[in-house]
Amino acid sequence: MTATAAPTRVLFTGFEPFGGESTNPSWEAVRVAVAAPLAGLELHAVELPCVYGESLTALRAAVDEICPDVVVSVGQAGGRPDVTVERVALNVDDARIPDTAGAEPIDEPIVPGGPAAYFSTLPIKACVAAVRAAGLPASVSNTAGTFVCNHVFYGLAHLIATELPHVRGGFVHVPYAPEQVTDRAQPSLLVAAVAAALREIAATAARTRTDLRVAEGATH
Repeated sequence: MTATAAPTRVLFTGFEPFGGESTNPSWEAVRVAVAAPLAGLELHAVELPCVYGESLTALRAAVDEICPDVVVSVGQAGGRPDVTVERVALNVDDARIPDTAGAEPIDEPIVPGGPAAYFSTLPIKACVAAVRAAGLPASVSNTAGTFVCNHVFYGLAHLIATELPHVRGGFVHVPYAPEQVTDRAQPSLLVAAVAAALREIAATAARTRTDLRVAEGATH
């Protein structure tokens, strides 16, 4: 009898609303993404607080509980028109607005003495190609900002680098949901479309060890 391979455990994280918004499309899309089975994958979702420090505590607890093979953290990037797979996390918190607990750190390291930056360990270009092949807009991003999204991305990358080398992980930014932009001229994407993109990213990350070597850089 042939043994059946264990499914790849994928942990998605999304954020609670912040900045006066009533919703956060990252969490809404993650909820939808895990609602249906996906062949060969075991999908999990956790909502993180949009709070420096506390978000990493919640992330660590979820990783300890679920023991994932792949972690895809997701956040809102209002103003971006597509699903953007992040390349690099910076070791700095520099808040333009307060987090939901009122903290507003300026030029503070996330991990004192840690590396200046980490690269994603997801196959970022293959993930972008898979989302595009599914008919959805996507690109590689070279900045995750310096707010709580980057905080979680760097914290995740540091955890992987120092304690969990068998885990692969990275960060994805998503646009506003349509209901968030009814009073402003900003791009948006349906939550269902974002969820479909996240499922493509999870499936690609699970099966791809060597990333595509294609141009996805920026000129500015």
